Amino acid sequence: MIHVVIADDHPVVRQGLKRILAEETDMTLTAEAGTGQELMEKLGEAVCDVVLLDISMPGRGGLDTLNELRRQHPKLPILVLSIYPEDQFGPRVLKSGAAGYMNKETACEQLVSAIRKVCAGGKYVSSALAEKIAADMSGDTQRAPHETLSHREYQVMRLLASGKTVSQIARDLYLSQKTISTHRARLLEKMRMKTNAELTFYAVQNHLIEPYPAAHQDPT
Repeated sequence: MIHVVIADDHPVVRQGLKRILAEETDMTLTAEAGTGQELMEKLGEAVCDVVLLDISMPGRGGLDTLNELRRQHPKLPILVLSIYPEDQFGPRVLKSGAAGYMNKETACEQLVSAIRKVCAGGKYVSSALAEKIAADMSGDTQRAPHETLSHREYQVMRLLASGKTVSQIARDLYLSQKTISTHRARLLEKMRMKTNAELTFYAVQNHLIEPYPAAHQDPT
């Protein structure tokens, strides 16, 4: 029996995932969580063979939650689900230790096989994502500006592009305003930009944030 834990802040999404799991005789849901903090608490109590992790939960950011999971449960397979494009977030979450990345739109058709694959020790990626990773490794494609950023720089970039101020980001990430300002200066230099407005335009054009980001949680 494969014991599954779901972490997603949308009850409707959790219900949909549970219906998929309920059709399988070798899978069972052992816990569900709506935030990263709740997920870490539930994992201390529940039997778990795989985590289905939404990257856009409130509170602790998606990549931060993934990194914490890798530290506390290094052998636990984590299958990341997201509404965001695979080519934008897939390589980053795989580099952070996820066993797979799946767009939620394909969950109905591919979730069960993906769970079985990562629980067997494999990695799950779509054919499109596999092609991008192969191209990146072979040097056939030029890296996009945001792909040169560190995890923290990337996180700060998306928050700035979403309209948050340096002081708001510092509070959310429990860092000093000076540290955030330093990250901002470095990422602007790497991306060859000068203003937050340029970051916002770039992020929307490259599907890194929604066109109206204030209505959504940040996945990092």
